[in-house]
Amino acid sequence: MENTTEGAGFILLGLTDDPQLQVPLFVTFTLVYLLTLTGNLGMTTLILLDPRLHIPMYFFLSNLSLVDSCYSSTISPEVMAGLLTGGKTISYHACAAQMFLFVAFATLENCLLASMAYDRYAAVCKPLHYTTTVTTGACARLATGSWIFGILTAAIDVGDTFYLSFCTSNVVHHFFCDIPAVMSLTCSNKDINELIVFLISSFNIFFALLVILISYLLIFITILKLQSGKGYQKALSTCASHLVAVSIFYGTVIFMYLQPSSSHSMDTDKIASVFYTMLIPMLNPVVYSLRNREVKSAFKKVIEKAKYSLGLTF
Repeated sequence: MENTTEGAGFILLGLTDDPQLQVPLFVTFTLVYLLTLTGNLGMTTLILLDPRLHIPMYFFLSNLSLVDSCYSSTISPEVMAGLLTGGKTISYHACAAQMFLFVAFATLENCLLASMAYDRYAAVCKPLHYTTTVTTGACARLATGSWIFGILTAAIDVGDTFYLSFCTSNVVHHFFCDIPAVMSLTCSNKDINELIVFLISSFNIFFALLVILISYLLIFITILKLQSGKGYQKALSTCASHLVAVSIFYGTVIFMYLQPSSSHSMDTDKIASVFYTMLIPMLNPVVYSLRNREVKSAFKKVIEKAKYSLGLTF
């Protein structure tokens, strides 16, 4: 069957057709996007500038912040342009490119979350061996492997999706080219393709979750053995912050990709997608970094240097 969509492109329905909501949503998402870029790029720059933060924990944080900036930039500008201008048409190849970047960065974030959990496990549970276990080379290999795995996963998912024929409707009931929304338009038999996406998503999500949960379980066991009230509260607070962000990210991703296609409600999927494409990248700098004492100290140091260079005394 001829793939007629390739010439016509896709029409994204967006978040809403209500004209009264478009401007408020545009303003809201613009502020969210600006905060996301400021927080994540600022965090990456801060870690690069301060030698005290050149340790494995902040190496992963800088990578996560960079990924969140790219991750949000893949979706947010398109959504804001649609709300402002009403133009919701996206070409066939642009849709494939957006899907590729989205899957690559989402998979990369998934891998980095698992790497960060392992780093915290090594620091808390194996402190005497930490410097020999989590070396610069090991961090580089974990980060490089995460990037490669993200690119390979995106290539498989996008190839699997766009191998299908789209010869009927070209209207995507979403605000970006997400896999379930695009697959729902096919006139081909998509059972095998959906199974491939399900298996890849299941492996990625549950393997990372397993690493995270085991790491934090061992951390909690180690903390309980320390019998130090102050250390217990500090470690518990840090782990709780991580687990809150992890729960939001994986909760929405599992809801989106690990349920049968017959159970999908496009309106509900849109709401869930807003969380992990726009809000989580904005919250990550706060959850993972800005509550950290070392990062606050480095930020104050940068501000003081800026004041001194400008000749300010206040």
